[in-house]
Amino acid sequence: MKKFSTLKLTMRLYLAIALLFFLLYVIVTLVGYFLGFGGPTLYAILAIVIILGQYLLGPKLVEMTMRVRYVSPEEAPKLHAMVDDLAMKAGLPKPKVGISEVNIPNAFAFGRTKKDGRVCVTRGILNILDEGELKAVLGHELSHINHRDMAVITLISAVPLIFYYIFISTLFSGGDDDAGVIGLVALVGYLLSELVVLFVSRIREYYADQGSVELGNPPHELASALYKLTYTSAAADKKAVKEVEGVKAFFVNDITSAGNVVSDLKELDLDMDGSISESELEELKYSRTKISAGSRVMEILSTHPNMVKRVKRLSEMG
Repeated sequence: MKKFSTLKLTMRLYLAIALLFFLLYVIVTLVGYFLGFGGPTLYAILAIVIILGQYLLGPKLVEMTMRVRYVSPEEAPKLHAMVDDLAMKAGLPKPKVGISEVNIPNAFAFGRTKKDGRVCVTRGILNILDEGELKAVLGHELSHINHRDMAVITLISAVPLIFYYIFISTLFSGGDDDAGVIGLVALVGYLLSELVVLFVSRIREYYADQGSVELGNPPHELASALYKLTYTSAAADKKAVKEVEGVKAFFVNDITSAGNVVSDLKELDLDMDGSISESELEELKYSRTKISAGSRVMEILSTHPNMVKRVKRLSEMG
């Protein structure tokens, strides 16, 4: 199986955090300088307080946005049995198991630490995936917990928001020159930090895919699940998608860009039966895939890797 170094993932995550903290420190320092108060130590403390607030409040915000209800083994025996087995294989404390009362098919994991992990599925995903596909998706989510990257994405996603709100606040400053400089720097900081967050988000998905396979899930089961989720996301009600768009980085696939890659996915399902079999994934391993120029550009602005590329990598893990 083709593997990707976990050390590389860790280093990229740490570098991304360091860069984002630096960008945040720069903008907060500039705000303080132009407003004439505080010093470098105060600005650093303020930045840390803001990030810490996001870290502490992040899980509760996800629960509220996704309308999560935690279920007992009696309420969802099959779901708990899958999580029990995967957690044991991963050497993890069993995470809390929840169902999100959202019709858009997906799954997500969040929490602050491995002991605080929570894994949830939406009501919609239970209706479209078979047991093997669902277990592969749950393996993907438990791998996020094992890599601790769900806490990282919770932390760093606060930084672009801070830049954005600083930029918006300067638009109503009445044309003050200092505010204009702050706004320009905040806008640049927002764009750069957003690209960094998206890059980290895409990288962690590849490693979670690999993690699911390492937990014993056949690659074609995860590939088939991703295929189905992309198609159903593309056809989902746009209003429903908008309601949960703010937490899409936690999902298995990017629900807002799904419609842009549907045409590229046609080459993966050779018999057009709506799923990807083991033989289809094996054939993909030795064939060249085509990704449109538009899809390549959209990937840079997406929380998840291009779906064709993800499935192609899964074919190499067989």
